[in-house]
Amino acid sequence: MGERVGGQDLDALRAENDQLRRALAGRAVIDQARGMMMVLTPCSRGAARNLLVDISRQCHTKLPQVAAALVAGWEGKPLPEQMQLALRRGLRRLHAEDRRCASSSADESAR
Repeated sequence: MGERVGGQDLDALRAENDQLRRALAGRAVIDQARGMMMVLTPCSRGAARNLLVDISRQCHTKLPQVAAALVAGWEGKPLPEQMQLALRRGLRRLHAEDRRCASSSADESAR
């Protein structure tokens, strides 16, 4: 890359820097929302991420936006209705999977 201080290269670097800052901020809020899910459900790190991704897909909303809405909900801001419904569905599915795993473990222990 050339060193043109006043030209396109500087503009490109600024744009890339802004993009990286937004990505890091999005990552932080995703990690915070994932931690909240792990504590509140309780579930594993992977299950919490899958839950967030599932909500994101159902709501056609980017993952950082879903995470930010969940964190804001924890702070008292109402969660959009579509996200509430997606969260409920995801939690039901997560708990149903847990019950199936628990009953499978119990069946195997009885043998």
